[in-house]
Amino acid sequence: MRFGIFLLATRYPGQSDADALARTVEAAVAAERAGFDDVWLAEHHFMSYGVCPSATTLAGHLLALTSRVHVGTAVSVLSNQHPVALAEQAALLTLLSGGRFRLGVGRGGPWRDLEVFGTGLARYEEAFAESLDLLLGWLNGERLGWAGDHFAFREVPVVPHLAAPPPVVVACTSLSTEKITASRGLPMLLGMHVSDTEKREAVSRYEDHGGGHAPHVSAHLAQVADSRSEAEGLLMREMPTWLGPGLEGYVAVDDRPRSPRDPAAYTRHLIGLHPVGSPDDCAESLLATAESTGIQHQIFLVEAAGSREATLENIARLGAEVLPKVRAATA
Repeated sequence: MRFGIFLLATRYPGQSDADALARTVEAAVAAERAGFDDVWLAEHHFMSYGVCPSATTLAGHLLALTSRVHVGTAVSVLSNQHPVALAEQAALLTLLSGGRFRLGVGRGGPWRDLEVFGTGLARYEEAFAESLDLLLGWLNGERLGWAGDHFAFREVPVVPHLAAPPPVVVACTSLSTEKITASRGLPMLLGMHVSDTEKREAVSRYEDHGGGHAPHVSAHLAQVADSRSEAEGLLMREMPTWLGPGLEGYVAVDDRPRSPRDPAAYTRHLIGLHPVGSPDDCAESLLATAESTGIQHQIFLVEAAGSREATLENIARLGAEVLPKVRAATA
């Protein structure tokens, strides 16, 4: 199995953006030290939920600070940037890191960044498949021209050119995105908000769409403590304090109504789905997910407890007390 950490770079109450980013960098370096296989970086705009606006830029910084761990984007949003620009960045990071970069992409949402960056709602609603194809065409080609519904340009050389493209994974939160992803044979990134049963069903649909077996990635909330009650109490006390203000940043570009999440209820929901508790509790949960879903690559949100110290302790304990149990059981 493969294990990574997932970093939102969220701004906790009373923190500055500089504090949040410094904690994120420190956590990534700690993950390599703790024996994790990869680090995945979220990308958000105009919200405290995540203060990293460019996962590729931060990935480049982290790749320079580490030597073994792979670094991926979870995800770079295709709806608010040009696929060729993103592919060029991915190629650059792949070459400079010796192949340690991984590219996660997603459709994103109907949020106000579509207006700010000028791509518009149509890029979100209609253009994801073409954007993905253009991205893949650039990563796999030597020269490329394009004539599509949303992009068009005369043939140009692909620079820098890759002998082998980086692994690409697609965040799937809808049936249509699952089908697009399966038809291109790319692995899915399945989020924290869905259960093991829902992930297993998504994998089954993917295979029905002709995707076959793929190295899908499953995201989880993970919090280790001496007991389940201690871990749950810590998350219920701390997670809603940053989750509530953070989720308020999701504002639709066309002011369409959306039902706000209750941060305490959402925290309880996530606790019920994921590895939260003692080292044995967490290991059992991870093994159960792997058995139920067949997904062998799991990544963990490790910063939910609301402080730099708690994040670093969580990473260290997961690496020292949980991952060895899971690896031994699956050896």
